[in-house]
Amino acid sequence: MLTCIPEVLTKAQVAHCREVMRQAEWEDGRVTAGTVAAAVKNNFQLPQTSKLAAELGDIVMDALSSSPLFVSAALPLRILPPMFNRYGVGQTFGVHVDNAIRSVPGTPVRIRTDLSATLFLAEPDEYDGGDLVIETSYGGHEIKLPAGDLVLYPATSLHCVTPITRGERVGSFFWIQSMIRDDGQRAILYDLDQTIQDLQAERGAEDASAVRLSGIYHNLIRQWAET
Repeated sequence: MLTCIPEVLTKAQVAHCREVMRQAEWEDGRVTAGTVAAAVKNNFQLPQTSKLAAELGDIVMDALSSSPLFVSAALPLRILPPMFNRYGVGQTFGVHVDNAIRSVPGTPVRIRTDLSATLFLAEPDEYDGGDLVIETSYGGHEIKLPAGDLVLYPATSLHCVTPITRGERVGSFFWIQSMIRDDGQRAILYDLDQTIQDLQAERGAEDASAVRLSGIYHNLIRQWAET
């Protein structure tokens, strides 16, 4: 399931993140890539252990916890601390698939990467190229969202970032281990949750059909969830 989530960050939050990033020292993005991905990766990123990355990561994490649409789509169990990258002219990230397991820096904690997320921090008219292309069974999807918007997609997907030909693309990226490992089951729960919310908005929270569907939703989570 590929889901675009608008306005995860406000424009003011984006502006603050951009200002912090302008003050930062960047490193070669290949330091966190796997062997195969490193061969096709050409960008910069903030060091994972830097104070600036931690400050920005806290902003993103707080915003995610306040986004009902993100929670509904991801059903997160663990989220790897957000990282931040920058692509200049000529830089790109070729076709690759993300590592199945990621370690939380400075801890023994590891997460299974069920979902990948990209949070856009530059407006589409600030740069040419730099599309995130995600391969699905229905073909490739080119994603280039407004600053503050996020795209969520299965980490099993082949994907790439096309070369930058003008300007600069900045963003945040991270991975989620979901309570629901299976993408198909997650999609069912997402559709069901959105339907319940639509019914409640139309008929009220105590509508009998919405209540019954809510019971089905939670019973499916009980059957499928890993905690």
